[in-house]
Amino acid sequence: MSWDAPTKADISTLEEQLGRLPRGVIGVGARCVCGRPLVVVTAPRLDDGTPFPTTFYLTSPAAVRGASTLEARGDMEEMNAGLSEDEDLRAAYEAAHRNYLEARAELGDVPEISGVTAGGMPTRVKCLHALLGHTLAVGEGVNPFGDETLARLAAEDRFSLDRCWC
Repeated sequence: MSWDAPTKADISTLEEQLGRLPRGVIGVGARCVCGRPLVVVTAPRLDDGTPFPTTFYLTSPAAVRGASTLEARGDMEEMNAGLSEDEDLRAAYEAAHRNYLEARAELGDVPEISGVTAGGMPTRVKCLHALLGHTLAVGEGVNPFGDETLARLAAEDRFSLDRCWC
């Protein structure tokens, strides 16, 4: 997989978005239509040696707020119910888990987080921020719950890819 290398302007934008210096950024995984970062690709081991399993880190304030809203109202409960009831959905989520692991493996091997992805994959829906970050970085059709999060946000006019939310 390939991502844009972060520019000095990207790092400044990320600092503004996060309210701190970004850590472990090795690429911009997705951009807003205006060009600002939506998701960064992070190293699986930070400069201080800390293992970091969240390869696709959501930075867009609008997307972060939107995912937080869905989490706060309990959308993950519905998603988890679907996961427990639908064999095809479980298989798709397992495939998303493998995709995430494969992408991180391209960035380096960190034994402490071997087999660990993000967002609860592959057995539960835990963090919509991580799942949305995955969808935005690799495209729709890979992570069913990242896709669902994006669709819900767009339907509620909280975040979408078709206009600038910066």
